[in-house]
Amino acid sequence: MTATLIQSYPIDEIRACFPGLHQSVRGKPLVYLDNAATAQVPQQVMDAIQEFHGQNRANIHRAVHELGQRATESYDAVRGKVATFIGAPSERNIVFTRGTTEAINLVANSWGRASLTAGDNIILSEMEHHANIVPWQMVCDALGTEIRVLPVNDNGELILEHLDRLLDSHTFPMP
Repeated sequence: MTATLIQSYPIDEIRACFPGLHQSVRGKPLVYLDNAATAQVPQQVMDAIQEFHGQNRANIHRAVHELGQRATESYDAVRGKVATFIGAPSERNIVFTRGTTEAINLVANSWGRASLTAGDNIILSEMEHHANIVPWQMVCDALGTEIRVLPVNDNGELILEHLDRLLDSHTFPMP
């Protein structure tokens, strides 16, 4: 199934939308993998941002004038498009953040604090970025919840055989 998915996914078409990927680095086409820190932006997004700043720059959900209404309509329309694109059940499931770190903090401090209780545990891996460890440490310290760590082998692969030792009836499934 994976091979079929990869074959049907229009990688070249999608890559063509990203001007930053139209360059070579050391004689090879650029492959950019640091998306959690700073994602490359497709031309369509750059065009929409330029239109917003040039034609519709105003506060969303607060301004009652024409520019504010247009900005709000555009913003809300994007939420629906994102929901459709990722297969979310509703646009109400879409929350915009400024980046990965803010998103992880939001999940840990909203979902985590509302769902975890003393004695529960969550599993993270040794390869997690500190931005995905610190928020969970803070939540666990506040709630009496435990973090368990899935180790990584020398090749940087998760040692899945260790899951049996980490999982128990108090392991809370991550969102």
